[in-house]
Amino acid sequence: MVRRPLRTAQRFLRFLAFSVTSVRDFHKAVRPHEANGIDARRRAEWTHRHARRLCRILNLTVETVGTAPEAALYGVNHLGYLDIVTLAAATPVVFVSKAEVRGWPILGTLADCGGTLFLQRERKDELREVAQRFEPVIAAGVPVAVFLEGTSSGGDDVLPFRPGLLAPAVASCWAVAPVGLNYEVSTGRVADDVAYWRDDTFVPHFFKLLSHDWIRARVAFGTARLPGEDRKVLARELRDAVVALRRPR
Repeated sequence: MVRRPLRTAQRFLRFLAFSVTSVRDFHKAVRPHEANGIDARRRAEWTHRHARRLCRILNLTVETVGTAPEAALYGVNHLGYLDIVTLAAATPVVFVSKAEVRGWPILGTLADCGGTLFLQRERKDELREVAQRFEPVIAAGVPVAVFLEGTSSGGDDVLPFRPGLLAPAVASCWAVAPVGLNYEVSTGRVADDVAYWRDDTFVPHFFKLLSHDWIRARVAFGTARLPGEDRKVLARELRDAVVALRRPR
């Protein structure tokens, strides 16, 4: 059962209004500048601006540790869809996401407006095509955030990083940086009340998220580095760095 149903309903109505005004702002502030193609920088800045607005609706406080590094790729641990709001509120980025998200009501539209690179995991040639789409984003000076675990978890640990999406970084010698995400929640447990995993379904989970008094997120930025020549070694080293970043100093 959702706690504080009246406040939760009020926050949901604010979220709906936020969605309408955000998309309206996209068509006013971003779309007119894209006659010659997608403007990754404007889209990332649009996401950053409106993620900060959404944090206020969710009563989500984002603490940053370190400075967002200049890197082509950010390797990030993954607890669920709130990670996108959290990291985007901390710094302008473009995300890689599973293709199913594009069809989600409201969130799919917002992700599309933000320039998300959607990945159809069942297609064998998809990794190559997505890697090609990295290039204009990186050329615009915008980092691509990749959730390298390949799925979300409860956040108690970091799953092994999958090396596939690191292949373009190795091939093009793009700088990469680890980013660690942590959360605290007013009641309950992060694994049950923030993480979106196991057999969770979106609407009940989102209403539970809206019901909390507060949520605190910690975004820890690591140091950018060159990728080396072995993507599997890189995946292991990034995962180890993320694990270390998630431990409060």
